[in-house]
Amino acid sequence: MASDKPSAPVGPVPFKDVGSEMDTALPEQPPEKLSHLADMVSSLPSKMEVNLGVRVYCYQGFWLPDNWVVAAIAMQRGFKARPDDVIVASLPKCGTTWLNALAFATMARHTYPPAAASHPLRRLNPHQCLPFLEGLFATGQEAMLDTLPSPRLMNTHMPLTMLPNTVLTTAAATEGGGCSGCRVIYICREPKDIVVSFWHYFQQSVPSVTLAETFEAFCDGAKIFGPFWDHILNYWRASTACPDNVLFLRYEELLRDPTSNVRKLAQFVGLPFSDAEEEVGVVDTIVKLCSLDNLRSLETNRTGYVDKRMNLRRETLFRKGIAGDWINHITPEMARRLDDIVAQKLGTMGLIFK
Repeated sequence: MASDKPSAPVGPVPFKDVGSEMDTALPEQPPEKLSHLADMVSSLPSKMEVNLGVRVYCYQGFWLPDNWVVAAIAMQRGFKARPDDVIVASLPKCGTTWLNALAFATMARHTYPPAAASHPLRRLNPHQCLPFLEGLFATGQEAMLDTLPSPRLMNTHMPLTMLPNTVLTTAAATEGGGCSGCRVIYICREPKDIVVSFWHYFQQSVPSVTLAETFEAFCDGAKIFGPFWDHILNYWRASTACPDNVLFLRYEELLRDPTSNVRKLAQFVGLPFSDAEEEVGVVDTIVKLCSLDNLRSLETNRTGYVDKRMNLRRETLFRKGIAGDWINHITPEMARRLDDIVAQKLGTMGLIFK
């Protein structure tokens, strides 16, 4: 006899709908239970982050604002990944907003058909659909993650080394190696375009900062979540060691062929498109729904803030979204310098940008 008990919800669900307006704001104070870490953070090497106008601290080799150091420690100690979790990871200004939308629309397509007028991405910004891990852990709201149905879809800018072992474990000691843990989708971008996009975006917060200042900090490895080369390299190495657990995407390839990359994403998260879905054009519908032109046109993305205190408006998440815009801003000498850094730091691992 069929049960009349309602079936459990299936994730991912829009995070804002579970009662949070979590954004990427830097919290003013750590939660009380972690306030004892303040002395430890203050003892770390530090410098001013020119684009944010805040001091950043070098924790485990990466530069983070003080309360995100606290968040990193809390995540390492307290985040328990489920085997079917999916985490979208990136440096800032690498296509995170777009990938958040594509991942959500792909994974949630059976609950929220992408052609439906009521689809969450037509009323919510993509960042409102995914919980931002460091934002939750920095403000003591991480228990909200436990309320989400599986599979959970989450977002982070944290380096891979800041995530706990429950996210990704390499069983090197076992015969033939192997990996366990949840799935991580990482997106990287041509570093020269990251510099330009980062500068444009954070001019809203600190308009006096010049592109040259942003460029110097980037080359020195002192940008937030930097050095950029170590951030990229750690995820790249994990993707080659554990291809079933880490998918490494390039923003430029996503621009060139979004449909193939959406199919790759769906296959990676264990939800490949069926023949019937292919026949009725579900992949193309997802790509159209999540296109930057469409997202840019929606009211939810033309109003409101990512972080009101820092004057970071949602509309600026969709400034251009193209590859190669750096050529309009960076001098040939600057380009050669950054290309040399990339060749030195990443080239030996087979990572090149054309």
